[in-house]
Amino acid sequence: MRAVGGTARARGGTASFDVERVRRDFPVLRQTVHGKPLVYLDNAATSQKPQSVIDSLARYYSEFNANIHRGIHRLSEEATRAYEHARSRVRGFINAAEDREIVFVRGTTEAINLVAHSFGRAFVKPGDEIVLTAMEHHSNIVPWQILGEQTGARLRVVPIDDEGQLMIEEIEPMLTGKTRLIAVTHVSNALGTVNPIARIAQLARRRGIPVLVDGAQAVPHKRVDVRALDCDFYAFSAHKMFGPTGVGILYARSPWLEKMPPYQGGRSMISLVTFEKTHYAQPPYKFEAGTPDIGGGIALGAAIDYLASIDFDAAAAHEHEVLAYGADRLASIKGLRLIGRPRERAGVLSFVLDGVHPHDIGTILDREGVAIRAGHHCAMPIMQRYGVPATARASIAFYNTKEDIDALVRGILKVREVFG
Repeated sequence: MRAVGGTARARGGTASFDVERVRRDFPVLRQTVHGKPLVYLDNAATSQKPQSVIDSLARYYSEFNANIHRGIHRLSEEATRAYEHARSRVRGFINAAEDREIVFVRGTTEAINLVAHSFGRAFVKPGDEIVLTAMEHHSNIVPWQILGEQTGARLRVVPIDDEGQLMIEEIEPMLTGKTRLIAVTHVSNALGTVNPIARIAQLARRRGIPVLVDGAQAVPHKRVDVRALDCDFYAFSAHKMFGPTGVGILYARSPWLEKMPPYQGGRSMISLVTFEKTHYAQPPYKFEAGTPDIGGGIALGAAIDYLASIDFDAAAAHEHEVLAYGADRLASIKGLRLIGRPRERAGVLSFVLDGVHPHDIGTILDREGVAIRAGHHCAMPIMQRYGVPATARASIAFYNTKEDIDALVRGILKVREVFG
């Protein structure tokens, strides 16, 4: 994939980021919807895919489709090499220490469930506590509730303020000898709030408490260094970061992977099976039961290669500029209220419009070619915190432009016309 650079075009690129050239890498962005050019602002739900990722997936199925690790024929060997190369690419992408700390799963949700089940089964007992925050996605709430029901542990929740920021001063008093884990989102999918993970990990490290981070909304927007963050577990999904659906990653420090029991049984997670006893494979394979999404894993590697081919820092700066422009434009609309105004925000603008249900906003915007999300965003406690049933959410990626924001604003003004 060629490097992207050059002079910015009029459509909103920064000086070192040519957004028009990048947009040409994403075939879906060329289409029209209801006769209007597509404006895709639903990136927090899933991102679009560059042609190189699509080609990678097609190449696997058309040239070397085979199962991995145990085959001795050429196709299997080639598939295995490509899949394990993708694991190495992920390790480098998040600066993990070893490839063995990278576990392939189906997505962020399965990664968190793996930790809740495996870590929880081994280390959580009645009366223990798991610390969460009030801005978690359901995927970082429900698994811990299930664990609590099974073990007798309970959840403690760090509150957020009216601006949508974590009240971090509330964390340390919650940490006691009963605390077994802190589970926190890196970036809120409903507010865009960026949480100070390294600071939270520092508080936890003083008491020997492990930290799990839901990174699904962070990896498309920020450089993530798991060793600098000093977290024990970091979960994310390929499809949020320009890769395929059905593939995700759990990063876990090697000592935890050694001590945690398997999450599922079967296939390559074993080294020896008898009816008397099963011996498990070494991590990460101990946690990778069954045939994985091989093509998807390889395509995740291609997505990382694509991100390496552009100036990611310039892309992030461009995206931040578009996001700030969007916040200003939306705030100027009469009757529109942005939900959350955190000091540091990534990717997300959630809002409500007086007298209009978010689903109606989304429906009318769709007729204008603008794709957003409307609902509770699998973050119902946040909706309850702000006293709203749902929000409309526009979410930004680096291929979005200020013109996309202008189209969003025109669409919202059309909504106001329809509803008076």
